[in-house]
Amino acid sequence: MKAEFITHKDFSDTAPINVFHKELDESFVHDHPTELLNKHYLYRRKFNLENKENAVIRITADDYYKLYINGKFVTQGPATSYPEKYYYNEVNVSDHLTLGENTIAVHTYYQGLINRVWVSGDLRCMLWLELSVAGEPVLVSDGSFKIAEHTAYSEMGTVGYDTAFLERYDSRSSTVGFERPDYDDSSWDYARIYRHADHTLTPQPTKQLDIYTVEPSVLKSEEGRVTVDFGREMVGYPLVTARGKSGDKIVIHLGEELSFDGSVRFDMRCNCRYEEEWILSGEVDTLNQFDYKAFRYMELLFGEGVEILSVKMLVRHYPFTERASYPEDNEKLSSVISLCRDTIKYGTQEIFLDCPTREKGEYLGDLAISARAHATLTGDLSMIKKAITDFTLTSGICKGFMAVASSSLMQEIADYSLLTPAVVTWVYSVEGDKEFVRTLEPYMTGIYEYFLDYTDERGLLDGVTEKWNLVDWPDNLRDGYDFPMTRPRIGKGAHNVLNAFWCGFLDAMDEIYSILGMKTTGRSEKTKEAFVKAFYNEKTGLFTDSEAKTHSAVHSNILPLLFGIGREIDGLTDRLASFIEQKGLGSMGVYMAYFALAALKKCGKADAALRLATSEEAWLNMIKEGATTTYEAWGKDQKWNTSLFHPWAVAPLIVFSDKDRIY
Repeated sequence: MKAEFITHKDFSDTAPINVFHKELDESFVHDHPTELLNKHYLYRRKFNLENKENAVIRITADDYYKLYINGKFVTQGPATSYPEKYYYNEVNVSDHLTLGENTIAVHTYYQGLINRVWVSGDLRCMLWLELSVAGEPVLVSDGSFKIAEHTAYSEMGTVGYDTAFLERYDSRSSTVGFERPDYDDSSWDYARIYRHADHTLTPQPTKQLDIYTVEPSVLKSEEGRVTVDFGREMVGYPLVTARGKSGDKIVIHLGEELSFDGSVRFDMRCNCRYEEEWILSGEVDTLNQFDYKAFRYMELLFGEGVEILSVKMLVRHYPFTERASYPEDNEKLSSVISLCRDTIKYGTQEIFLDCPTREKGEYLGDLAISARAHATLTGDLSMIKKAITDFTLTSGICKGFMAVASSSLMQEIADYSLLTPAVVTWVYSVEGDKEFVRTLEPYMTGIYEYFLDYTDERGLLDGVTEKWNLVDWPDNLRDGYDFPMTRPRIGKGAHNVLNAFWCGFLDAMDEIYSILGMKTTGRSEKTKEAFVKAFYNEKTGLFTDSEAKTHSAVHSNILPLLFGIGREIDGLTDRLASFIEQKGLGSMGVYMAYFALAALKKCGKADAALRLATSEEAWLNMIKEGATTTYEAWGKDQKWNTSLFHPWAVAPLIVFSDKDRIY
């Protein structure tokens, strides 16, 4: 028995679209049939078993699946991945099976949009599964599976950056209840073989999500309205049962905040408008949304005769066990650590999310902060190692790496690529896995070679115009950084932050080569000397943003302190540390705050790092504003579309951990 890639008839003969290209490639055109967007497909198959000991299912779908056995939900996945290394999940399902007849049902989804969420929009739509008992296959995906389009779902527009389709769920649909063993699928078609399947399957190296229900902290009911507070922001789905007449409508509002009048602010700051609909059947109905959202509050609006029977939240996140310790003698720090801990717990899904609302994607730069924070907090390196490996596959698009993976959105950020080798050496410092470093070395060398093409005669990076130079985000928290930063192209010439990251990059590359017994680059010290000549202002004793030497942003002095640039200059370490503390975290974004705290800790100024982390302008301001997860900026109004759930703001989990591995 051999499992086949199966699909709906509308996709059986569609050739994949290449969605991969350089970000600034203006010749790229995405020509996708609109009628094949946002497709929910259902698969069913009955089968008999005489034995169910050690029953294991291997399953995947493109883009995503939810698996049911004998009417009960089992699991979902896979983690987003590229066709050349497409993940499948392996789950023991013995407890879900019975001797005799069984029913397997799978809800798959193909989105079709170009975004950070999935490698979608490529016309790859399929299901693949294999069920084995005692090591022998007893059921495989093939043309005997029944298939139908799930007609309960219709779209209500998109949110975020074309991140997700909003859902209208119609409980009157004939496909509702498809997972039940007694469901009548006699009118369904048979699945087709996906003729253009080019997926190379590989086991997903990380665990399945934890999925569980949470009761509301507060539930307020009034005529035509139920308002729910779950006590904190989490990631998941509204889980509601209701009864009304056939055709009655419930409007669902989800949000992170309440408006002044006590209603849920569903038109959220982060460019997501969480307003959806549910059509009742006349029976007792259960809302079954497919795509997850991040929210704290829920509001249900309905007409006369509708009865809300129960309201819960179905929460999802990567399995979480805390193993790190943090100082307990500082109440302010403890509250900051708690805020960051909850952010990582709920913000880590199958990937490390940049945010679970607007982007729902994994950024390369987040590996330096949120991924290392997760590994520090839990002691589990499987997620960060998977993430690094996923990004190596972007080298086929650009050997200098893309900024988002695994995704069909093409975005490039130079700063993030330059951080990557240091993440590799950090993982090695934790577990000493030399083979992992050896596997990644060719890709790290590829990044090195990419940036070498942008070096001038001094060894400094000059005009990396092909990739966005971030410096910090949002751009109003760059402390007046004095260099043309028009996105994505920047001005010609060398500027401080990118070259400071380049110096740190060379140090990390030399460490990788030393670990493997290879010849080092031999560039680190000369590049640091060139950096000092280009950016050090002897009159002020600080580093400047550009060679014009007219302005010194705090950012231009954080990274030299972190990477030991100019350490030979008398008094420089103390001067830079004092400058950073004087400026404070309010002069930078939450992204650069990690490097500021790490630099202070690394140079022996741990007390200064603690003072900054517990200042009223930083994390404590988020808490004052009601945060239960970290923000994209220090306050709700510092950015026009601030995400109130942004895991890159969890620097204290790394800096103040008893593990003490900051960079």
